[in-house]
Amino acid sequence: QLQASGGGLVQAGGSLRLSCAASGLIFSINDMAWYRQAPGKQRELVAAITPVESTNYADSVKGRFTISRDNAKSTVYLQMNSLKPEDTAVYYCNAVYGGRVSAWGQGTQVTVSS
Repeated sequence: QLQASGGGLVQAGGSLRLSCAASGLIFSINDMAWYRQAPGKQRELVAAITPVESTNYADSVKGRFTISRDNAKSTVYLQMNSLKPEDTAVYYCNAVYGGRVSAWGQGTQVTVSS
């Protein structure tokens, strides 16, 4: 299971830190990722991190968002800075192992006001 938290309402230019705590899986061997889905839009990949901490980001968040992981705490984080109204979405975390999704989190709402 994945439990996401840290969403909320923030003004444009502000910051939020999302957390996703894992249980029931071997966290350290999973690729972890954050996705988001805005109303009326498809779910999109925001950022991903491998077990050896290689990262990749959507072009829209490069330079503003940072994904990280703490294997000792079985938790993945998404630090979001310089937030924009277009970042408003429900953010989901997921875990992938061997090309198969291990788990999805329940989602946490991020709302950025202009």
